[in-house]
Amino acid sequence: METIAQTASDLLGKGETFVLATIISHSGSTPRTSGSKMIVTADGRGIGTIGGGLLEAEVMSRAVKLIPTGASDLIPFDLGLENVASMDMICGGQAEVLLDCITPDSETVAIFDGWRAVLESGGKGCFVTMVDTTADHVGPVRHGLVSARGEVDGNFPLSANELERVAAAASRSAEIRTVRVTGGFAVLEPAGQVCAAYLFGAGHVARATAHLASLVGFRVSVADDRKEYANRERYPDAQEVRVLEDFNRCLPDTAMGQNDFVIIVTRGHLHDKTVLAQALKTHAGYIGMIGSRRKRDATYAALIKEGFSQVDIDRVHSPIGLSIGADTPEEIAVSIVGELIAHRAGMQL
Repeated sequence: METIAQTASDLLGKGETFVLATIISHSGSTPRTSGSKMIVTADGRGIGTIGGGLLEAEVMSRAVKLIPTGASDLIPFDLGLENVASMDMICGGQAEVLLDCITPDSETVAIFDGWRAVLESGGKGCFVTMVDTTADHVGPVRHGLVSARGEVDGNFPLSANELERVAAAASRSAEIRTVRVTGGFAVLEPAGQVCAAYLFGAGHVARATAHLASLVGFRVSVADDRKEYANRERYPDAQEVRVLEDFNRCLPDTAMGQNDFVIIVTRGHLHDKTVLAQALKTHAGYIGMIGSRRKRDATYAALIKEGFSQVDIDRVHSPIGLSIGADTPEEIAVSIVGELIAHRAGMQL
């Protein structure tokens, strides 16, 4: 999502018009879920994905035709079993896609720059898209941001009561949702709920893990006490690369919450223990540690002697990663990121 916001902000800064395609509702089995986005430019380039296949191809084709008109559109897709084969897809279900034609004006540029800033800072907020459906076609589409405190940035043609209702819904929204308002509906999308993956250790496993975690939408931070390993050349996908004096007091200054994932892959179990002891004092939603079961158990025993409880220890995923027979650093990274995805999706492992 951060890439979409960055691209949108960059295109608007260049004065370019584009279409922002968003799945605003889905049911059954669809290639992507609500909130999935892609940008389609006037020359037919696509950034991001809403699932691929003929659905995405149809969206791109319609988007290119909309750009010269400046109009937006709302397209229902029936991916029922009778249509799946003809659409070259492997799933059924229904989806509704908003083709939002974005033209550069001062208000729109400011809103999209704000959306980008919230995502880049890791702050909390909600990106609001209000769609006018009073005419036979999709009318003007407006955008805005609602802060975690309910403050609205954007010009919506709503009564004070409706605006308050939208702001209240947006401030507590944890996933994309639609709110009916006079003349249409508002799509509410959490703007700062990106999960952060904090990697401690910058060796071969961390390098592959950082790349994969970034590809699937995590905000990646890498920390190590070796500057020859922790550097931008090795970690171009990371939002943050830190060189530490040592692993004592290595966690970030900001408080960790349920959207924060701690991945401990240092070069030795003593460093692993040092990081784990700090991570267990946070509210991080996920803590994983690499290592054999023997070294894991020795680390756990030492921490319990230091005053940690079994409840604390039970928070840790170790050995980290899904059991898929991984051997190489790249395969281990796949197993780790697979577990991160499952945890982010709320699956019980």
